Amino acid sequence: MPSLNPAYADVLELLTIVPDGDEAAVAAVRARNSQLTKPPGSLGALEGLVEFLARWQGRAQPRLDNPMVAIFAGNHGVTDQGISAFPRAVTAQMVANFTNGGAAISQICALHEINLRVFELALELPTGDITLEAALDDKMCVATIAYGMEAIAGKPDLIGIGEMGIGNTTIAAAIYAALYGGTGADWVGRGTGVDEAGLKRKVDAVDRALARHADELDHPLAILARLGGREIAAMLGALLAARHQKVPVIIDGFVATSAAAIVHAVNPAAIDHCIFAHVSAESGHARALAAMGQIGLLDLGMRLGEGSGAALAAALAKTALHLHNNMATFESASVSGSDL
Repeated sequence: MPSLNPAYADVLELLTIVPDGDEAAVAAVRARNSQLTKPPGSLGALEGLVEFLARWQGRAQPRLDNPMVAIFAGNHGVTDQGISAFPRAVTAQMVANFTNGGAAISQICALHEINLRVFELALELPTGDITLEAALDDKMCVATIAYGMEAIAGKPDLIGIGEMGIGNTTIAAAIYAALYGGTGADWVGRGTGVDEAGLKRKVDAVDRALARHADELDHPLAILARLGGREIAAMLGALLAARHQKVPVIIDGFVATSAAAIVHAVNPAAIDHCIFAHVSAESGHARALAAMGQIGLLDLGMRLGEGSGAALAAALAKTALHLHNNMATFESASVSGSDL
């Protein structure tokens, strides 16, 4: 791995030395699953969700008493390049909307009894415009990762990771291009719904950023600092802390996945405790998932962000666990089991 600022030493160690999942817990789940009144494997991915919870909670009887979606909100200097259909002030306005219950994510979480927490990241201080300068200096990047690690202080038993930040689809596209190659045109989508002229500005901004920082994109964490954002660094921190505290993670869409992509580029095994909620309609998300060997649980044509896909996936996990815990067994229901 190329040289890296020593400020990242602790982060790099946490990314490199990660605890394994609990296969004994998975075996216990499979044993009970084989006794439930249904043909083997007939609940498909729902069965896999319960195994996922067991493996990464380290529990033969997984729980979802405190599921949470965490939204990390940040602002971006690159919006000065006219790359978004909405002004930067909308980030703070949407944060208020989350808190007041008016956003889609607020309603999804309320309906399915999922805790919602919103973490504001210096909204009054946008990151550097990546076409002109680094988004964050290394010390600020490390400090933001550390802040994100605090998201699991409430001891959730499942955490969904989402974001809010006007301009951050441009930021995510730049990260993917730096990690996987290509130009802005390969990774940029319409985000909040920019017109053709806005799309061209987004592509141009990514290309200029890649050229501006070309000599400093030699490590995934350097890519995060030069091209990323506070919300992406904080999501990385939350993901990392969750692994070390035995909390399974659901990653939301296009932007949230860029945080996981940084982690994967350092150590592919460090995202084994994550599932990806859905395949975003935003251009490039399916390609990014494929680059990591991942698939999205859902494919609903969504591109809202704000943790909405993660919350829906958490609701499916709750359903899967409820079935696992409450379905009758062949013995208890006096149903004849399979002879095969």
